[in-house]
Amino acid sequence: MAKKELKLLPIKNDYVFKRVFSYKGNEDVLIDLLEAILKRKINNLTVKNPEVLSEKKEGKKFILDIKAELDDGTMLDIEMQTADEKNIEERSTVYESRMISEQLQTGEKYTQLNKAIFIGILDFERYKRNSYYHIARPRFDEIGEEYYVDMGYKEQDEIATKYIEMHYIELPKYFKKNPTINTKLDEWLWLFSGDEEKMEMVKKKNKNVKKAMDTLERISLDPREREMYESIQTEEFLQKISENNFKEEGIREGERQTKMEIAKKMLRKNIETREIADITGLTEEEIENIRKEIL
Repeated sequence: MAKKELKLLPIKNDYVFKRVFSYKGNEDVLIDLLEAILKRKINNLTVKNPEVLSEKKEGKKFILDIKAELDDGTMLDIEMQTADEKNIEERSTVYESRMISEQLQTGEKYTQLNKAIFIGILDFERYKRNSYYHIARPRFDEIGEEYYVDMGYKEQDEIATKYIEMHYIELPKYFKKNPTINTKLDEWLWLFSGDEEKMEMVKKKNKNVKKAMDTLERISLDPREREMYESIQTEEFLQKISENNFKEEGIREGERQTKMEIAKKMLRKNIETREIADITGLTEEEIENIRKEIL
């Protein structure tokens, strides 16, 4: 009987992404990906949080972003996001704030601050922009003529601070472009395509992509890794159900409170209990209890 081929874990899953790119000995893999995104030479980096930990004791909100520090002190937070939870701006702002606030100890000078860069690889379309790759930095707004002072500057400063930088890559937009493999960034983005032919092609072109795929195969064969992957998937699924149930319960309670307020107003106008019940959907017993409260 032929042995069933084991399906690879999805590299776009945030847990699997973190395991591949923060795997011990894979620093060169992460460096190559970051060089492709940031378009700069990186000599060395340190992954600050290689473990997958729970963020809070009560639940299992796992920390699945990758924190790294480059050889020049630049701080990085890299995250793969598969579902649009409508909070990427808030998430990236929080991550940026943490990278900034955690750098300096009491008494240290602000001039010792290093740049903080957030990188979000998004498996959904988020921004109304005609590009798949976005770089955001705090910029000065154009303001009115009443504030104008002729200082003789032919070129004015555009960036308000060099310490905050955000990069967003929207994978669906990239693949809508039907791109060919021309750059190092193409090589890495095709790794997330699910196209086996293209993945094999880039594996041959880039030794670090090959190393990433070899790592993916290795953790896919590891029962403990698969168990952890499935455990996190289950926890996240249950958490979403819980959040949805909480929201639905809140909506139901809000609707009930509205009906009770309407019933109070109708009772004050001496409208009969049965008619109030027909209009609000409350039971006659509930309405009589409300009557006792307002008398």
